[in-house]
Amino acid sequence: MKVVFAGTPDFAATALDALLKDGFDIPLVLTQPDRPAGRGMQLQASAVKRLALENHIPVSQPVSLRLDGPHAKAAKETRDLLEHIRPDVMVVVAYGLILPAAFLQIPRLGCLNIHASLLPRWRGAAPIQRAIEAGDKETGITIMQMDEGLDTGPILMQESLPILPDETAATLHDRLAEMGGNLICRALHALEKGHLSKQPQQADKANYAQKIMKNEAALDFSLPAETLANKIRAFNPFPGTQAVFENTQIKIWRAEFLPETSGQEAGTIIAADAQHAVMVACGHGILRITELQKPGGKRLPANEFIKGFPLENGQFS
Repeated sequence: MKVVFAGTPDFAATALDALLKDGFDIPLVLTQPDRPAGRGMQLQASAVKRLALENHIPVSQPVSLRLDGPHAKAAKETRDLLEHIRPDVMVVVAYGLILPAAFLQIPRLGCLNIHASLLPRWRGAAPIQRAIEAGDKETGITIMQMDEGLDTGPILMQESLPILPDETAATLHDRLAEMGGNLICRALHALEKGHLSKQPQQADKANYAQKIMKNEAALDFSLPAETLANKIRAFNPFPGTQAVFENTQIKIWRAEFLPETSGQEAGTIIAADAQHAVMVACGHGILRITELQKPGGKRLPANEFIKGFPLENGQFS
């Protein structure tokens, strides 16, 4: 099959790499325009673009695919290019641009999306983080036939995996990316043979995975310790979670919850030593913090952190 690929970050590059290794014909890659990044804010190509160029695949980087907006000319050129290629299917994963109906209809077999959730559980931009934050015990990959809605198309194939107790968004991202690459290859082979069936989503079971924002990083110790531990894992590596101690903003990277009740006011530091790490009273239970970071410093295990930043007295706020 002739497969056009649309994607941008590392998660998508993993899928593109899997398709290439499986021998699929990929005549074109769509990805987001180069963006400023790093200390020097130099233009950086996306992970997908870098991989495509390494494999001598033509790349198109339209700012938008809307045919009636300020970038309509570039969008129409991209549409014309796709119509000239006449792909059998388009694979879309974490592309970052909405595909209008005019684009969805071009491939002979439609557009397939790799989504990092067991749809319809988490639709939207941040399914990996929101699954961990919500305390879900499992997640997975859905291969979906795209329509004009937001992750609303019929399900073609799914595979699940457990969310481990110490799983962070970073580790789960990598496991799901590998699964997504394997599953899309299986789905395309099945599609080519006419062996895929469509299963409508149950819309009443859908949740929206809102994009992670930096202003969500603050921890509220009046909440249960388990809720905070889940959030800390979900926000690692971006944007991290934080709390204020004596007017200093401390990043909290790793923690676990203990179900016992301390009787102390929420935010009170119960212990801070090599044996206990940093124990903080919560609305319910105790949060045992094991990795922290002060401004301008490195991420450190709790026993190392408290040597240079004592936390024996006072409260997090």
